[in-house]
Formats: sequence, C-alpha cells, structure tokens
Amino acid sequence: MNRAIQRLVALALVVFGAGACRGQPAEDPPVMLMRNMYHQQRYNPQGESAYYGDHRAMRTPPQGTVPRENYAEDERVALGREPDGRSYVLTVPHEVAAEFRGGMAGLVARGHERFDIYCSPCHGRVGDGQGMVFLRARVTGYTYMMPSNLHDDRLRHVPDGQLFATISNGIRNMPAYGSQIPVNDRWAIVAYVRALQLSQAPANGAAQ
Repeated sequence: MNRAIQRLVALALVVFGAGACRGQPAEDPPVMLMRNMYHQQRYNPQGESAYYGDHRAMRTPPQGTVPRENYAEDERVALGREPDGRSYVLTVPHEVAAEFRGGMAGLVARGHERFDIYCSPCHGRVGDGQGMVFLRARVTGYTYMMPSNLHDDRLRHVPDGQLFATISNGIRNMPAYGSQIPVNDRWAIVAYVRALQLSQAPANGAAQ
C-alpha cells in the first residue's frame, strides 16, 4: 500500500511539473513585488514633457550656473594658474589629492582609469601617441596629425597646471575636455601622466 501511494505521489509531481511548463509566451504581465521600481514617474533623456510650455523634459540650466562637480572656488584648482594669472601651478594642488581616498595614490589610480577612457584612444595606453585613432587613420590612409608623445622631454618639464589647462581647453586637434571631465578628475589624469612619464624615464637620468 505504501508503495502504491508513493507511485501516486510521484505521478502527481510529474503531472504538476509538466503542467507548469508552458509551450508559449505568457500574455499576463510579469509578477513584480515592487512595481514602483519598474514604473517610475520620471522623464527620459530628450523626452517630451506636457508640463513645460516648450514641451522639453530636459531643462536649460540658468545662465551663469556651474555644475557642482565642475566648480572649484580656488582658481589654482579650477584653472591650473597662480592667482596672478601669469604662471601655471607647478604641481598638483595638495587639496585635490586630499579629496581622494589614499591621497596621492588614490589620485593616480583614478587618473589611470580616466586616462584609459578619455586619453588612450589618441595618446595610447603608454602615452606614446600611438593610440587606436592614429593607428586606424594610418592604416586607412587618412592624413591625421600624430598625437603628442607624452614622454617628450618638453612635456616632461612643463608645469602640472599647463597639462591641466591643456586637458581643460584643448590644443590643436585635441578637443577641450573641460565640459566632460570634472576638475578633480582632470588633475587625476595629470598625476597619472606624471607617473607614466616616470615609468618610462631614462634609467641613466640623461633627460632630467
């Protein structure tokens, strides 16, 4: 008797299991325990709004405002120049490094990450100017000015503030990244470029 009951239970499990497998897509909406995480009252980028008169969901920032991540009260940090405006800041400001966990080490690590994203396509991962943009242009026969080799002796001796200003404002074919990369991240890139230059510096110190 017990064996018969066991067989019936096993058969019932097989029947219920087979019934749970549907051979076609379900038309019922999915079961969501927290629907407010799926259906949110928000606007999509470049979406339409019925609230504003111009029907644009994305609003134009008020004139004269600056995003908080791009604001720096100290002109040395914001512009890379000394207060008199006549010279560049020689080294990365200490207050910038203090914003990163681990101090200068954290700053360089962040700079490594940002450099690989924004700079390496042109300057290459090692900063030699042999990035994918240049290499692809050369292969296809397109005339393209070779990006600067960051290990040139001239660039190894320019002030850190000048590198920062170049990233911010652009130079020659290089576009300005001031609107894309926050202030501290630009300084982080400068710090990483210096570390990259040290890693490739001549062992005999001939180009000091």
